[in-house]
Amino acid sequence: MSDGPFGRSSLGLLQRLRPEPVEVDDLRDAADAVLPDLVTAQLRLSVVDSAADGPVVVLEEDERYLRVHLADLAADMTDAGVRATPEALEAALVAWVDRRPVCDDAAATAGIAVLDWTDATETAIGWRVVVRRRDVLVPWTPSPAADLRVLHRVRSAAIGRADGVELDLRIEGPVGLWSHPAAPLLATAGLVAPERMIERTAAAGLDLAEMSVVVTPRRPVACAGPAVAARLAGETGEACVILPWRALADLPWT
Repeated sequence: MSDGPFGRSSLGLLQRLRPEPVEVDDLRDAADAVLPDLVTAQLRLSVVDSAADGPVVVLEEDERYLRVHLADLAADMTDAGVRATPEALEAALVAWVDRRPVCDDAAATAGIAVLDWTDATETAIGWRVVVRRRDVLVPWTPSPAADLRVLHRVRSAAIGRADGVELDLRIEGPVGLWSHPAAPLLATAGLVAPERMIERTAAAGLDLAEMSVVVTPRRPVACAGPAVAARLAGETGEACVILPWRALADLPWT
């Protein structure tokens, strides 16, 4: 759901083919500089020195716990083409922390419902709860302690927040295109209330009482009549799913 574990610090193909190694000592200096500023009342970050294995980054947030050797993190940054400069390493660490697993409480207080692929082959979609951290949307995987009551509470709250996401609507002939300017996956958030989308497209001059949607996660959502939607899906060249608007409520949660 993002552009890699280290965000936009990663370079292009040429730099990845000839990467500049990220040294553990340099990464330790970057961690000492940036991690204290990321600590909150819920999020605890520290670098622990281990005589046997070298320094380790420890991340704790409610029920989530992550322990990663700096040597492994440095190797991953090297493979991703992160520049070995203090500024780039600090930015990569911030991006890595932003992409940490979402805890149950964060999902309950900030989760948003979106549609995303449910399989690696990109043939099926389902509802998913994501949490926005800066410019990235991180999916929530319920912890083993999350029972049915927690699932219902988190998902219900996420639907409410999705209904409040502001989306841009552009009318192109018989098609309404819905998009989000900063987080493309949020274009699907409006589908929690398709009747409202129909009303807004009608107010813009396009009557879609029998609306079908063409969903390609991370792309604008196309809304049109069934025949036009089928034609769009055939022309897009990307994996997508066509659904009548009444079928949206029956999609599974992932």
